[in-house]
Amino acid sequence: MCTLIVKTGRPLTLMGVRDELADRPWEGPGEHWPEYPGVLGGRDLKAGGTWLAVAPDARRAAALLNGRGRAAPETTRTSRGDLALRAVSAGELPELDLTRYDPFHLVLADLTRVRLFSWDGERLSLGELPDGTSMVVNTGLDPANERVAAFQPRFESTADWEELITDPPSDDPAALIIRHELPDGRVFASLSVMRVTLAPEGVTYGFTDLTADRDR
Repeated sequence: MCTLIVKTGRPLTLMGVRDELADRPWEGPGEHWPEYPGVLGGRDLKAGGTWLAVAPDARRAAALLNGRGRAAPETTRTSRGDLALRAVSAGELPELDLTRYDPFHLVLADLTRVRLFSWDGERLSLGELPDGTSMVVNTGLDPANERVAAFQPRFESTADWEELITDPPSDDPAALIIRHELPDGRVFASLSVMRVTLAPEGVTYGFTDLTADRDR
């Protein structure tokens, strides 16, 4: 996932835009992992993990974004896709050998707080998102990022976030919904959008497949 928008309050709202190679296989939300009963998420069929996991009974969600920094050694590298599953199930980022993982940002949200774990390949940092509306991208909480500068004010000023994902895909660095033709002929694009709300009375999980009307 490349963009996560979070709005604190009641309900707590998260919207994630997943950008990926269009030919990478995946499937939509479901309870795909017997070892994590009750956890919902879309599944990456190549590595088996997810980019946004929700535990409705616990009123908890975890979102994973690729980070920037030192890559893990090829000989020991582990897919980052299990991190959201582990965190949403435990309510914490478990103690792991993080040197096996490429850099990442992990947002773990529940009814009491929203934490941001950032691993750059050498150090793990932990912070809490501030009250209000935040955008997390591959460079973290980065107000200088072109996408954040263009869209965070729009997310702050409207209650209807769905209208902000209706723009046509673009290769503009400031676009929220993207589509890039790569030199090798493959396509890197926004494939789906997830919208989750957490409240004491329940959880909602909305999913939009952006590939439904698009050649992949």
